[in-house]
Parts: sequence; C-alpha cells; structure tokens
Amino acid sequence: MAAAENPKIPVDIGMADDAGGPGYRTPDPGQATRRDVIKVGGLAGAALAAGAAGVPGFPPPSPLDVGGVEGDAVNFPNWRSSAEPPSGPLRRPTSPSERIGFAIVALGRITLEEVLPALAECLHARPVALVSGSPEKARLVAAQYGIPPEAVHSYEEFERLADNATVRAVYIALPNAMHREFTLRAAAIGKHVLTEKPMANSAEECRDMIGACARAGVRLMVAYRCQYEPVNRAAIALVREQAIGRLRFIEATNTQANGPGPQWRYSKRLAGGGALPDIGLYCLNASRAVTGEEPIEVSACSFSPPGDDRFREVEESIAFTLRFPSGVLARCLSSYGAFQNRSLRLLGDAGNIELAQAFEYRGQRLFLERRVEQSPGREERRIRPRNQFALEIDHFAQCVRDNLQPHTPGEEGLQDQVVMEAIYRASSDRRPVAIPAPAASTRGVEPTDN
Repeated sequence: MAAAENPKIPVDIGMADDAGGPGYRTPDPGQATRRDVIKVGGLAGAALAAGAAGVPGFPPPSPLDVGGVEGDAVNFPNWRSSAEPPSGPLRRPTSPSERIGFAIVALGRITLEEVLPALAECLHARPVALVSGSPEKARLVAAQYGIPPEAVHSYEEFERLADNATVRAVYIALPNAMHREFTLRAAAIGKHVLTEKPMANSAEECRDMIGACARAGVRLMVAYRCQYEPVNRAAIALVREQAIGRLRFIEATNTQANGPGPQWRYSKRLAGGGALPDIGLYCLNASRAVTGEEPIEVSACSFSPPGDDRFREVEESIAFTLRFPSGVLARCLSSYGAFQNRSLRLLGDAGNIELAQAFEYRGQRLFLERRVEQSPGREERRIRPRNQFALEIDHFAQCVRDNLQPHTPGEEGLQDQVVMEAIYRASSDRRPVAIPAPAASTRGVEPTDN
C-alpha cells in the first residue's frame, strides 16, 4: 500500500503503538469518540470528561478537549489531522521541591544558550547553583535564574557545594581537558556527574573518572544529547524493526567552517584534538548507537592546511571508516574547514533513511526511502520536536532519583575515546587498526518519556 494511503505518524519512541511497528501509529480519522477517551484516559478519564461542567453560560467542553486523568497523568485524545504529528502523552513533571538540583559548572556559550534554557523546560531537574571563573557574569546569570548569591562559587570554591543539600548533581560544561578534574572533585564531595562530551582527553582519564564515581557511589553520565533526541531515536527504531531491510552502510557527516583563533578548540592540551573529538565524535557515536554494535577495525586519514596557525596542534579535517562485526561499514567525515553539514544516511538492502540536521541542536527531519508497490517511494516521518538538552538532563535526574545506570554512562564515553585513539593511530600509521571490544555493555537503561 502506498504511503499516502496509509500514513504512519511517528509518536515518541518508547510509547506502545497501535499498529505499524515500534514507535509509530496510524492516526484515527475523524473526531474522537467516547471509546477513544476511555482508551486514552481510562475509565476515570472518561468519567471526568463526561462530568466536566465547563464555564457557566457556555456549552460544556467536549471529551476531546477535557481529556482524562489516569494515575498521575492527564492524557488527551489526538485532535490533529493526519498531516500533523500527534501531541502524544504529556510528560509528567515532579513538584519543584522533588526535582534534582544541579550546579552548573562553567558559564560559556553552551551553558547560556542551551543548558540553562533547557533546565527551564525540565520536569525533573532545576538549577540551584553556579560555578564560574567570572564573578560578574555569574552574579548576572544567578539573578536571571533565581539562584541565590550564596550558591554562586568560583572554581577554587567548588568544594563548598558539599554544604549545599539542594545540589544533588553537577553539569560540567568546561573544556575537555578539565572534565576529569571536576568529575573527581564532584565525586569526592558526593555529587553525581553529568559531563559534556567528549568525556575526557584520553581513555586513561575516562577510566579515572569511572573509578572515582564508582568508589564514591555516585552516577556518571556523558551528555550524548543525540541519543535522547526523538528523531535520532526514531531512526534507530526503524533500523531495529528492519524497515529498510538489513543495514549495510552508514554515511555520517559533521562539518563546520570555524572562525579565527585563539579559542580552546585549537589547543591540543585543552581539546585533546581537533575536529574529531569535537564534532566527529557525533558521527562515531551515532554509528555505534544505530548498529548496536562495536566497531572492530578503523582506517582513517586527516588533514590540516599548511600555513594556517589555527591547526598547528590539531587536525582541521578527518575521514574514517569503521567496520562492524555484522559487515556494516560506516564512512564518517568531519571538518572545521567546510560548510556546515550535519547529515546521517543509513543504507539498507531494502531502503534508506536520511536524517537532515541529525547532529544539530534542533531542526532534525527524517526521510524514509523504500520501494512501494514496485516503485521507489520517499516519505517524511513527522515527529514532534523536543528539547534534547532537557531530555538528557531529565533522564539523568530520573536515574539519580531512582538509582539507575544512565543510558550513556561513563563506559559509553570511554569506548568512544578508545575508538578515537585507534582512529588517530590509523591516520598516523596509514593502515587499518583493530579496535578492542569493551569488557561489558556500555549503555544503561533506555530513556522514557516521563
């Protein structure tokens, strides 16, 4: 049947579906009935909808508008047309006093433009303290987010967080070389750690971080936001259900034209490398997440333009190919010197998946190409966007609250670091390099929608 005759509208991954495979359902035409309300809100929800009084002097609300209560959630039947993605169930917030308090470490661009605004959307986390080397900036940001002055600290005063019971976790948004130090300092005062990617500058540093958090009994997670973003997760679900047949190839590209120096990304001591650990890591991590496998071999080639002082210490561009046990080959391109491209293509023996803006902060789109009634067909899977920073922070907050291993723990960051070190060796030696398998699974519990 052609896609237009039986449109599949994706819902958030992790929801049970009515038909059409994991993460997808066929929209019900027409208006919701009482049966729909019972399905969405349960018997209690149907009773609530039927008994809703509305505003005196106006017609009573319909069940479609009232929805229903089921447990601790309010759910609504889908009112959208088949051309729009359904809203899905509402995420369930906890009360402010029950949300996990985070101390944000460093107030750079990613913190001010993405992390703090995302915390305003979080349902299980809230900002309660700041750590910064800029007192003037810290005071201004604290006032903007309602953080008391006594909860603002310098880097030297980091350990004072131990005396703040509202701080359960820290979000480390410092340059790569500093992740290890502040993870160890956080573990020593009993605070859980969510650190930006890449996890550290070497596998040895990653192992130190994992060991320190294990000994302290605190959780450690790496901020691989794309593994929590709904469109990326929908692509993984399609591969798992073999919507494109057997996966054969992955093409992952993450490029951008960087500005002038000096900036910490051009320092090998601070960044650990150039385009690879900063943006090429997305291609690597996506390839591992999509296949669900670990690469066994890599070949690579890197380049830095002669005479460009920005790239005296780190590579401008790198290309690498990963070979997986199933035979999947992943071709990955990353550069600081090319026009922006954040694409991911998954090629199967019965179809293809294309993710536009796959690694961006927002704007992801998913296209599915496969044969429909003996003719090539292409359809877009419409998925309601979510703030991926809020999703990953809320996931970590729930893991802290429920004492669960996060989906992307330190072991996930360690394995990427092991592979990146093999990529650099392959590029330097100009030959394929074998990659050792991790000792155990590198991922924890799957994210939920709540």
